[in-house]
Amino acid sequence: MFINTETSRKIPPNNRLVLERIDLSESKIMTDGPFVASVGFFDGVHIGHRHLIKQVKEKARELGLPSAVVTFPVHPRKVLQKNYQPALLCGYEEKLEQLSTTQIDYCISLPFTQELSRLSAREFMNDVLKKQINVHTLFIGYDHRFGYNREEGFPEYRRHGNELGMEVIQAHEYQVAGEDVSSTKIRSLLKKGDIEQANSLLSYRYTLSGKIVEGYRVGRTIGFPTANIRSWERYKVVPELGVYAVLVHIREIIYEGMLYIGTRPTLHDDPEISVEVNIFNFSGDLYNQSLTVEFVDFIRADRKFDAMDELVAQIHKDKILVIKRLKSEK
Repeated sequence: MFINTETSRKIPPNNRLVLERIDLSESKIMTDGPFVASVGFFDGVHIGHRHLIKQVKEKARELGLPSAVVTFPVHPRKVLQKNYQPALLCGYEEKLEQLSTTQIDYCISLPFTQELSRLSAREFMNDVLKKQINVHTLFIGYDHRFGYNREEGFPEYRRHGNELGMEVIQAHEYQVAGEDVSSTKIRSLLKKGDIEQANSLLSYRYTLSGKIVEGYRVGRTIGFPTANIRSWERYKVVPELGVYAVLVHIREIIYEGMLYIGTRPTLHDDPEISVEVNIFNFSGDLYNQSLTVEFVDFIRADRKFDAMDELVAQIHKDKILVIKRLKSEK
């Protein structure tokens, strides 16, 4: 394997702290706590979530208690609708990785079940949050609802809390340019190819990870060999079809690269979407190995060319733009 140190680098240490994980599928009764906590799915652990978690941590420090998030390993709607698969910003392990960067003390994993979905908000607060988890203070996201059919809102939650001896606080709203930050908005940005804005709202670069599989081997015949990626997490949002500037993580080394997502319209009429990356200054066999790509920016949309030489000429132009864009990241 050839490594050019100017365009590859060791993965730097991040700001993760040890995140205590408690899996309630293994232990029904908590021995830790009491906690200052918030409940949610936290898909993407974006800046809105981080704003909420910051408030949880501040209150926990004030009270001298540990801070926690209570989340679900599987999206609640998928439990309620077996054939439904939501497009997500991160898998569960990736969510835990991102939560660890927030310096929250605990992540409590609560399996979402049909039985849980039938609990009223008061029953959930009493039976699960108070008796099972030992929540002392509960932060409610500004637009978050829970309980059977999400029928109640913050005034009811606060009343239930008063009756149960649990302080309930509504988190401050977080907006960017006058708009709410949400996982739904970020998914929409990715699907439109607005990588820079999506990354800004996430607070980190969006990623896809997968196994390298056999491809059509066309890239190597035109001077742009690619690694074809089969995503480990097929439920993750796939950004807009097109060409992207990316950083590629392989065995603790980060390379620069040019990623293509599309249907190869110049080569054939096949609706199947291909995800493949041309890794700069890398040589070696990657088949059956894993890698992760970080999306830096969108370069252009996928399109059909009239001839192969037009496609090749465009790829050369794409690479120049990718190198220029990645240089600005350094």
